[in-house]
Amino acid sequence: MPLQTPGFAMRAVLRSVCPRCRQGAIFKGKLLQSWLNMYEQCPVCGLRYEREQGYFLGAMIFSYILSVPVLVVLMLAVWLIWRDWSLQRIVVAGFVAFLPFVPGMVRFSRVLWIHFDRAVDPD
Repeated sequence: MPLQTPGFAMRAVLRSVCPRCRQGAIFKGKLLQSWLNMYEQCPVCGLRYEREQGYFLGAMIFSYILSVPVLVVLMLAVWLIWRDWSLQRIVVAGFVAFLPFVPGMVRFSRVLWIHFDRAVDPD
């Protein structure tokens, strides 16, 4: 069993691996078409990733918490470049600029949620 330190846990999150064995992949592929496809359970230790129906609603909270600062920075960048634009145009441009980040945010939020949930309630 790997050491249970924050550094090892963060490394496991960044590598998108199982929170229990820290070896098995959570996602099936790295290509865009299979980038968001998850294994039902860890290929190494058999840990079931989705505990119940609607399990990943918690990941939406992480996604929101992570997305808001990115959106604010993007809207600020748009405002700094085009200062004469209306607030409505800045918001729309910020959201359009954020669209390429959405798949990565979904993936990272799910990994964070799985690791957080397993740390709080391992069983």
